[in-house]
Amino acid sequence: MPWENKGGGGGGPWGGGGGSNGGGPWGRGSGGGGGQKPPDLEEIIRRGQDRFKGFLPSGGIGGIGLGIILLVAFVLWMATGLYRVQPDEQGVVLQFGKWVTTTQPGLRWHLPYPIETVETPSVENIQAIDIGFQSVGADRSRTQRRDVAEESLMLTGDQNIIDIDFTVQWKIADAGRYLFNIRDQEATVKIAAESAMREIIGRTDIQPALTEARQEVEAKARTLLQSMLNEYEAGIEITQVQLQDVLPPAPVIDAFDDVQRARQDLDRLRNEADAYRNDVLPRARGEAQRMIQEAQGYRERLENEAEGEAQRFLSVYTAYKDNPEVTKRRMYLETMQNVLSDIDKVILDKGQGVVPYLPLNELRRGGDGGRAANPARSTVQ
Repeated sequence: MPWENKGGGGGGPWGGGGGSNGGGPWGRGSGGGGGQKPPDLEEIIRRGQDRFKGFLPSGGIGGIGLGIILLVAFVLWMATGLYRVQPDEQGVVLQFGKWVTTTQPGLRWHLPYPIETVETPSVENIQAIDIGFQSVGADRSRTQRRDVAEESLMLTGDQNIIDIDFTVQWKIADAGRYLFNIRDQEATVKIAAESAMREIIGRTDIQPALTEARQEVEAKARTLLQSMLNEYEAGIEITQVQLQDVLPPAPVIDAFDDVQRARQDLDRLRNEADAYRNDVLPRARGEAQRMIQEAQGYRERLENEAEGEAQRFLSVYTAYKDNPEVTKRRMYLETMQNVLSDIDKVILDKGQGVVPYLPLNELRRGGDGGRAANPARSTVQ
């Protein structure tokens, strides 16, 4: 044996025997003494227990003391489950790694580790994703962008190609769904946003998309994107979809500018024509209305005169039927009065010749201050 005492004395693996050269793996004895002994495990445990008992009031521990220690340890362990959710956060409680509930801001408690853990992501932080371009550095201005053609080029409803750069702003609405229902949240939002924008542009002609329909495109894209994320149960709220640049593709931008200038000229000429029409038509309508009113007045005057004449004739006819002689004499006198009223007259009496008369008309004119009057009338009493 390797530990065998070769000095002639008896020995063993832990020490030498009575020989002078006895030894073993822990040391070599000398003379008649044994070698160094290995550490005693039981002695070490006993000494540790003695030291622990020294910390106890009575120098020992009984069943009640052990219970108190376990109770204190249990209370401290349970206290580790207290946590606080900040006003801009939601608490996601995990039980052995599985999402079990979502808590709102305030002081909360969950079963201590390792049974339950909690994550508190911020739900008020607005995040932005650029689609169609990449921002270079912190400045998001147009001069600091790099176009991504595979994202920005889209087909419009009238089979034209348009280059659209836009930004999607979003935040967490439900932290539990956000963390556990989708794997790569930002990539999911970006892919869904690009798909929604392509669908909306595919229903829109190029001219409205470039000009007056920008806000409508933004609103429709936001609504469609939110609907898609709700179907995924992503726990994400889209706050804004903002178009950055809406342009024709670079190879045809010069031709498109020419078309735009022609459209501007068309709009200018159309506005001038509208202004001329708005000036001429009201005046023509006013003149036509005036002529219509004059014609209506003339018609009404003629109708009233005709009705008056007819009424007068009927009244004369009625009087004539009642007394023909009187009516005929009255009509004769009225007719002669009308005939002889404006001419100079000399009345002759039968058998006496010319009868002198007083110039009453001239005297009357002189009394009126010389005002103009009808021609002289001869009067005889």
